[in-house]
Amino acid sequence: MKPEKFSKTDIEILAKRTLYSGFFSMEEYRFRHRLFAGGWSQEVRREVFERGHAVVVLPYDPLTDQVVLIEQLRFPALMTSDSPWLLELVAGMIDSNETPEQVARRELQEESGLQARSMQFISSFLSSPGGSTERFYFYWAAVDASQASGIHGLAEEHEDIRVVVLPRQQAYAMTTDGRIDNASTVLGLQWLQLNYQQLMNADAESKR
Repeated sequence: MKPEKFSKTDIEILAKRTLYSGFFSMEEYRFRHRLFAGGWSQEVRREVFERGHAVVVLPYDPLTDQVVLIEQLRFPALMTSDSPWLLELVAGMIDSNETPEQVARRELQEESGLQARSMQFISSFLSSPGGSTERFYFYWAAVDASQASGIHGLAEEHEDIRVVVLPRQQAYAMTTDGRIDNASTVLGLQWLQLNYQQLMNADAESKR
């Protein structure tokens, strides 16, 4: 009888080899997997881009209804965008000795200069599962947007990051007209558009 839902046990990894190892790495896998019609596939060969996992942080001020975004150069965007300087949410890679929340708090400070009044995990999602293992861990951080300004980032990582504070509605409108088009930021701002009233109400309740 065929299972209603497949799992990891329905894949057999036959071989793995490293094609490239640097800041990122590329692995080649040979495997076979169970088929919906029953039985097993022929051998499949896939290259998988290994860049680790990351956090993305939505800094939002429920009192002023403002979002804190960052602007920085993303060189690969040069190939398909009018400008490779993108407006984004705070984000960063997870090191092996850190928890996602520790990274979220560190990156918020490094990239925006802000400390979170509170931070809440929302969800996690795969960034590009057709070719990469990368998973994003998404948090929203309650911040004081009036303290957000300036240029930030680590010189040793060649970061040149400008803070941009926008009304929530304006930031969301920029996702609908394509001015903001990187996936994690679009997802974060869409989530905020669906949940901002709840966040504002909860913030007001906490101050009573």
